[in-house]
Amino acid sequence: MSSLDQLQPLISPPPVEFWPPAPGWWLLLLVVPLIALGLWKLRRFIPQKRPVVRAEQPLDPVRLAALAELALMPKPYDGAPAGAWLQQLNGLLKRLCRNHYPYSQSHTLNGRKWLAFLDNRCPAAGLTRWMVLVEGAYKPECKLDDKAIAGLTQAVDTWIRKHV
Repeated sequence: MSSLDQLQPLISPPPVEFWPPAPGWWLLLLVVPLIALGLWKLRRFIPQKRPVVRAEQPLDPVRLAALAELALMPKPYDGAPAGAWLQQLNGLLKRLCRNHYPYSQSHTLNGRKWLAFLDNRCPAAGLTRWMVLVEGAYKPECKLDDKAIAGLTQAVDTWIRKHV
């Protein structure tokens, strides 16, 4: 008899059972839903981002006077020469700029620099696309159609209301 025959047979490990898991598993069934319910209830205490509603600020008397002057300016409808009207618009804008930006030397600007200055103060107005505002006053027979007059008036109105 060899020494191998004297060995005991191998003992296989007991099978690993799925159920029941480790002691205290039932606490998990209680704790997880309670945590979820607690977080759901606490969500009302978390500050929520609400959209900021920005109402238009009441206009100061200078802007109100400028808007009234803009409304009273006779517009060159029906093919009338627009040079004088464009000069009045420029004069109005220059006075406002001299009042609101006294150290900017805006009254010395002309052409594209003037329109860029206006656009930097209020990009919403989009006055850079209205080159006729600075060139039209110097053309002998500058005429605008009704759509251009309304658009330019609206752009100047927007600039007066919203410039910084």
